[in-house]
Amino acid sequence: MAVFHDSAVDRVALRKYRLDRVREQLRKRDYAGILLYDPINIRYATDTANMQVWTMHNKVRYLFLPTEGPISLFDFHNCEHLAAGHESVDEVRPAISYYYFSDAQRCDERAGRWADEIADLLRRHGGGNRRLAVDHIDPRGLHALTDRQIEATDGEEIMEIARAIKNDVEIGAMMEAVKACEEGMRRMQQALEPGMTENALWSILHQANIELGGEWIETRLLSSGPRTFPWFQECASRRIETGDMVSFDTDLIGPNGYCSDLSRSWLCGDGKATDAQKRIYGVARAQIEHNIALLKPGLGFHEFVDKAYKLPELYIPHRYSVVSHGVGLCDEYPAIKYAEDRESSGYDGVFEPGMTVCIESLVGSAAAGESVKLEEQILVTETGARRLSSYPFEDARFGV
Repeated sequence: MAVFHDSAVDRVALRKYRLDRVREQLRKRDYAGILLYDPINIRYATDTANMQVWTMHNKVRYLFLPTEGPISLFDFHNCEHLAAGHESVDEVRPAISYYYFSDAQRCDERAGRWADEIADLLRRHGGGNRRLAVDHIDPRGLHALTDRQIEATDGEEIMEIARAIKNDVEIGAMMEAVKACEEGMRRMQQALEPGMTENALWSILHQANIELGGEWIETRLLSSGPRTFPWFQECASRRIETGDMVSFDTDLIGPNGYCSDLSRSWLCGDGKATDAQKRIYGVARAQIEHNIALLKPGLGFHEFVDKAYKLPELYIPHRYSVVSHGVGLCDEYPAIKYAEDRESSGYDGVFEPGMTVCIESLVGSAAAGESVKLEEQILVTETGARRLSSYPFEDARFGV
């Protein structure tokens, strides 16, 4: 039920690899198990899915994954059949919710029932270990577990580290998503013409993604002309004009639930790029290529940033939030910040074979009046970097 297209992926091998990764991290940290609410984490651990966006903000689906023992999926009302036949799920139970929309004045009562069930599973499968990792939990749930002598601690690190390293099967699943995304981009570029709205252009990517078995888009990050600067203005009803820069960031959750996070900037119409457009586009292209060439296993994050392309001073105030970030079922660990942000939010680490990362560039200024957004998706291999994205840049139109 987690496959909405004709896929060549070996699902059994995919599930086994990902489940083994989670359990490896649990053993390293001496946890009895992990309780997962984030639908992306549940997807990673079991390859099951159910109304992914809706269950992100309604606490109606969760997973108890013991370090050793059977896995229990708690699913939404009358959805037990969705995980039928999945070897990664040993039993499906009805979820016990305890949030106000669903349960109102009965939240405390239902949270107690929820905690009793989790405590019983931990007692039966934890071997006396009361340490339980949890990815998302609210105060009511945390207090209920604590009252039952369960040591609930943060489980986000476990899942981020587990998800960071992909094997060949995962890369194959990701490539199906990338290909769907690039087909959507092709249709967008073919349809782009003066007079169409940003919303109309963006809808083409979403339509292609759904048609090809994809799932959802995390943002609406497409803008044109003066709306490209400052960045992060999501698409709207503005009509795109001849000569406008059109910049976008796909943030696409495609087939197999994998993210295709690609960015491109195009020129609308048949005219020539202005000198200002050529300048910012040239800087962005240089930054992308320089930073991809640096990638190799064993390279530290801080070392990477120190060697990374140096943006001209004019563009630093509106730099992107990261130089690079991991990508898998969504944006993932690591988030590698600019040197200017190291003291406030940066952290170190090491690139490893099997990491998939995005190399980012955002170049814009008030003087230019527009922004260029470019991004490539990369696999770190034993010998360096392998591009997973192959959609062409519009270099010739910008004189690069």
